[in-house]
Amino acid sequence: MSTPKIKSIVEEMVQPYLLEHGFELVDVEYVKEGSNWFLRVFVDKDGGIDLDDCSMISEFLSQKLDENDPVTDAYFLEVSSPGAERPLKKAQDVAKAVGKNVFVTTYEPISGLKEFEGKLVSFENDELTVQIGNKTYTLPYAKVAGARLAIIF
Repeated sequence: MSTPKIKSIVEEMVQPYLLEHGFELVDVEYVKEGSNWFLRVFVDKDGGIDLDDCSMISEFLSQKLDENDPVTDAYFLEVSSPGAERPLKKAQDVAKAVGKNVFVTTYEPISGLKEFEGKLVSFENDELTVQIGNKTYTLPYAKVAGARLAIIF
């Protein structure tokens, strides 16, 4: 089965459980590293998640995966927080990050740059406004290759 199909099936399996328990599904990865496959599920909730949360979700998902068996390869299941520099995968993730520090990459240069690290001032009309120092950059969301929260020292 293809990686996108596995990700989709896992998302469908876990999403109702997460919503019922107050969690947010941030991302699902199914990747091969060396000779091993990893199925990683990144979750979050207001106030962050802890080891007990990860264990509870992992037990639920492990049981569901055993019942439905969508993955034919041997793999390691990992359930974790997306971390302090969590990815902003969807438009709603970007909207929730307004006022926070972000790192954004674009498919093509905008004002001569393809990387922007600063404060996300706004996200309106499918445009991100990022302030870096005393300069402000407007980035069309369609040109964003990747975005994540950033810790700026």
